[in-house]
Amino acid sequence: MIDMPVEVTAETPQATAAGRGRTRRAPAPIVPATGVAGRALVLVIAIMTFLSCLTLGAVTLVRDTAAVWQNQIAREATIQIKPSDGLDMEGALAEAARLAGQARGVTGARIVDRAATARLLEPWLGSGLNLDELPVPRLVVVTVDRTNPPDFAALRAELAAKIPSSSLDDHRTWVDRLVAMARTTVMLGAAVLVLMLSATVLTVVFATRGAMAGNGHIIEVLHFVGAEAKFIAAEFRRHFLLTGMKGAAAGGIAAIVVFIGFSFWSSRNLATPEGDQAAALFGDFAIGAAGYAGVALIVLVIGALTAATSHVTVVAYLNDLEIRQPDG
Repeated sequence: MIDMPVEVTAETPQATAAGRGRTRRAPAPIVPATGVAGRALVLVIAIMTFLSCLTLGAVTLVRDTAAVWQNQIAREATIQIKPSDGLDMEGALAEAARLAGQARGVTGARIVDRAATARLLEPWLGSGLNLDELPVPRLVVVTVDRTNPPDFAALRAELAAKIPSSSLDDHRTWVDRLVAMARTTVMLGAAVLVLMLSATVLTVVFATRGAMAGNGHIIEVLHFVGAEAKFIAAEFRRHFLLTGMKGAAAGGIAAIVVFIGFSFWSSRNLATPEGDQAAALFGDFAIGAAGYAGVALIVLVIGALTAATSHVTVVAYLNDLEIRQPDG
């Protein structure tokens, strides 16, 4: 076996007529560089990359937003005091704030005043509320030192002894739900990415087999006149690497344009109800440097995966060819 490229030569009409001189054309590629199938493969890889990058961006947004929510919730606890017969609400609020402020691990306690309470209830009960006529619970917001959190069980027991109608909510249930949601989202995103990459691999396998079927006679001649399998596989690998990188780059750029567009829309709609709701759920739609690095990594992975898949497919085809024709 020899490992060298094989050039395709042809005689020009002028040389044939004159009976002298031969000219060589440039080496003909084993795999055609253009064609409908090649353009379709670039488009398919671009779509797969685009969807993979969107999935990565969505997972990044949800994870970052959940982390912000978790930090905000974990920094505070809430003491709720329900109205009851004979209860001095203002005195109970002051006592609850005092007890909470004295607890170890509490950095501050703030009473939510009447005006703030009315604003909290305004979306449901309308404006102009008279809190004295309604059995509305009042709140004390407790700021927690996250590095040295208080003993919530002891604080809850002390509050219940002094103010029976009070209850302490450390928001642990909400934090656990946010953590579970973030983990589930990351797992689903990873599963979607695996499916996308698997579909890309299968697409490249079929495209490589199609290219080999269209050029099977050339491959067999090259193989049996001495061209080693690694030379032929390198030709396919180089072709599909370029194809994969073209499609992956196009899909990655399209995804980045979408992320930038959403971020621009979010910045232009900060003061609108739609923008406020979107910001509350997904932040400012900025995936950050880590997100853009992830997009670049997906582009490189898909390009490398395309080349590796074509290489393995060609080597397997040539090995099968040797088995079927051992004496060739």
